[in-house]
Amino acid sequence: MSRPNAWIGSPVPRVEDERLVTGRGRFVGDLVPERLLHAVMLRSPQAHGSLRSIDAGAARDLPGVVAVFTAADVGAAGAVPLIPQRQHALPEGEAYRQPVIAVDKVRYVGEPVAVVIAEDPAIAEDALELIEVDIDPLPPVADHVAADSDAALLFEAAGSNRIAVLRARAGDADAAFAAADYTRRAQFGIQRHTALPMEPRGLCATFDPASGRLVLYGATKVPYYNRRALAGMLGLDIAAVDLIEVDVGGGFGARGEIYPEDFLVPFAAMRLGAAVRWIEDRREHLSACNHAREFHADLEIACRRDGTVLALRGRVDADLGAYARTNGFTPPRNVVQFMPGPYRIDHVAIDGHLLVTNKTPAGTYRGPGRFETSFFCERLFDMAAHDLGIDPVAFRRRNLLRKDELPRPFPGIVGVDAATELDNGDYAFVFQRCLDDFGWTEKAALQGRLIDGRYHGIAVASFIEGGGGAPRENARITVEADGGVAVDVGSSAIGQGLATVLSQIAADALGLPMSAVTLRHGSTTLVTEGFGSNHSRSTVMGGSAILVAAEALLAELRTVAAAELGGAATDVRIADGVVHGAAGQRPLSAFAGLSVERTYHNTKYTYSYGTHAAHVAVDPRTGHVEVIDYVTVEDVGRVINPATLHGQVIGAVVQGLGSVFLEHLVYDETGQLLTGSLADYLVPTATDVPRIRGVSLGLERCPNNPLGAKGAGEGGLIATGGVIANAVAAALRSFGVEPNHLPLSPPRVWRLIQEARRRQATPHETGQGAA
Repeated sequence: MSRPNAWIGSPVPRVEDERLVTGRGRFVGDLVPERLLHAVMLRSPQAHGSLRSIDAGAARDLPGVVAVFTAADVGAAGAVPLIPQRQHALPEGEAYRQPVIAVDKVRYVGEPVAVVIAEDPAIAEDALELIEVDIDPLPPVADHVAADSDAALLFEAAGSNRIAVLRARAGDADAAFAAADYTRRAQFGIQRHTALPMEPRGLCATFDPASGRLVLYGATKVPYYNRRALAGMLGLDIAAVDLIEVDVGGGFGARGEIYPEDFLVPFAAMRLGAAVRWIEDRREHLSACNHAREFHADLEIACRRDGTVLALRGRVDADLGAYARTNGFTPPRNVVQFMPGPYRIDHVAIDGHLLVTNKTPAGTYRGPGRFETSFFCERLFDMAAHDLGIDPVAFRRRNLLRKDELPRPFPGIVGVDAATELDNGDYAFVFQRCLDDFGWTEKAALQGRLIDGRYHGIAVASFIEGGGGAPRENARITVEADGGVAVDVGSSAIGQGLATVLSQIAADALGLPMSAVTLRHGSTTLVTEGFGSNHSRSTVMGGSAILVAAEALLAELRTVAAAELGGAATDVRIADGVVHGAAGQRPLSAFAGLSVERTYHNTKYTYSYGTHAAHVAVDPRTGHVEVIDYVTVEDVGRVINPATLHGQVIGAVVQGLGSVFLEHLVYDETGQLLTGSLADYLVPTATDVPRIRGVSLGLERCPNNPLGAKGAGEGGLIATGGVIANAVAAALRSFGVEPNHLPLSPPRVWRLIQEARRRQATPHETGQGAA
């Protein structure tokens, strides 16, 4: 190759953007197939109740209504399909799976009980008002405390609201606590919130009765898995089903799983022999798309007097909502296993209780489980450092893993095949780089100072980011008639710049200009198998699959060219789209049609790592927290495109700050969602975003894949909760405030300050000030 590594490492502008910014994007709402019908969902208005009857007669009689489907139409008693567990499945979860439409019982506000198909979406909405649903109310299970009591059950046959207990273990935590110089116990909580992509979900299904072929547009994230699952649920051969991506306004973990609508829309298309489209509005998105993050923890830390952390133990309750959804077990599994993060903690005993409540089911959201563990662990670290009189920076330096201690296994989960280990890294270097870029030494004088009516605080927090989700990925490369190559991948595009990054990898591997590479994705017919884009895997796994396929294509080219141009295959050179042999040369286009598909296998995850630092100012009169400065530094192995990576980092920090300060899905005691619109569910806007400095390093290449890359789409979010809460605690140290519950909204911070003032006025009272 004449230009080794010409593209990888370059800040190449995104090839996707021109089409999108000039209005040539193609979203589900842009699809208008012939004889298009429209679907709307009738959703349960009650959180918990027995579904006694549904009378849809008047709705079916409304002019323009084509059909109304209920559970009775979807399947006979006991035959309504259940949504499968996709990721980190547990046998105990089978009894808690969600039917694609409510059968006999409703378990959350927003659960589909009927679907109306009409010639116009307005007519379909009108028809909803004509359907009479008789629900006999049952006592709601409103939170994790009620769930744990089992006083009322969501699944009577299961006999408990506790699906399972995940027990993470390393060493002997009880013995370590018995020998410790210092222990501290504290309670923490993270509120329920959601990914909230800019574009709500949408689907469009077409079915050809003559050929029996079903096409579903709007697939994202894991289309190949969803194709297999839907084919089985709909009774179709997998070859008769194609899931096709279109452009999408963000995913962040919530979009692209199998939801009830993913079955109901193609089901309606098959029944009616027509195209059916469904577009979710924002209100139903907030009540029906996966929620995330609602965890409550009771944890203890044990240390030596010098600040060496010996052990962590405790209990974490995960509020998973009403059902065990496709990936609902991933966050609690990550919480219990990754609690040590980048630190040397030899003894761990964490029990994660998986509980169901009458709320929208939960799934993954960017940094699932890792955001939570970072918040819990980093808060405990600062509390312990303060108690021991140790500088929080020195405390972390003492406990960060050294290069020579890697790789290092995480705690195992009892009875679950969950073995994984940190790969490589220089955690101390990245930690110091963050402190230097932040200006920690200069800012340290601000700690706790009252300036112009506001208290200032600074904090630091470190994290690990898992990526490169196993087990394999596929890529096909085909030589085209114009001398370029078409690269087909099983990875999915959800806004992360997939086409740009993977084209860079392919161009380098083949010695071609990027303009000669056409990156294709988005149809489940392109490659034999695909595993999509989740767990920060699209570059690591998809890019590595391209390398393997490129190597195979070059080998095939050399063999064919040697036969035509003379000499040995090892003498054939390929450079800039020209194949050179012993007796001459041919343009690459002369080999059009040559195609190879290969699979990249890998069972080892990648682990990026980094450190965040934040400077905040807190107004004690209002509880308002301003983020004045924010720095994140992360080592991501090999950097493929620094420009797209920087965008990922900054966007993740902004999402994390929204999680810390604003976003909160609030339910009342009856299970009604109180924040069902963007007037009540607050998200950060451009005017809310502080100064953010993101530094991405290619310091330690990952040893577990040929690219040397690590996942890098989530690290900007993971440490935001811990670092901001610690900065607020540092600012308000004179009050003794411990901000152990999110979100840190102005009312909550104000209440913490008022409670702290009351305790100071009455010294005999105790408490840590958690709101």
